Amino acid sequence: MSFDPMAAAVDWLDAYRAGGIERILAMYAEDAVVHCGCEGIKIITSKDSLRAYWVDRLWKRSASHLDNVQLSKDGTVIAYVTREGVVSALLTFNASGQIASLTCGPLN
Repeated sequence: MSFDPMAAAVDWLDAYRAGGIERILAMYAEDAVVHCGCEGIKIITSKDSLRAYWVDRLWKRSASHLDNVQLSKDGTVIAYVTREGVVSALLTFNASGQIASLTCGPLN
């Protein structure tokens, strides 16, 4: 069976919406990098920092529903709604189908 990056992005959003921190963290590669521009620029590069980021994010910026998902030349772009507005996230995946990088920020 081949890897479907759009389905993986939707699975990521489903885990986010459900508040499933362990499920979310399991989706990331060991060397994953997160660039978040939602509340100033944050760059997360370690598992401990990634856990702290998601604990904070789930508490402050829960996601409600999917706005859009599409493939791009760089990965999968998924847009979702939070109480602050629409956020766009670019997910790239490694050969194992884990998230290698996440770049997110408010959709202007």
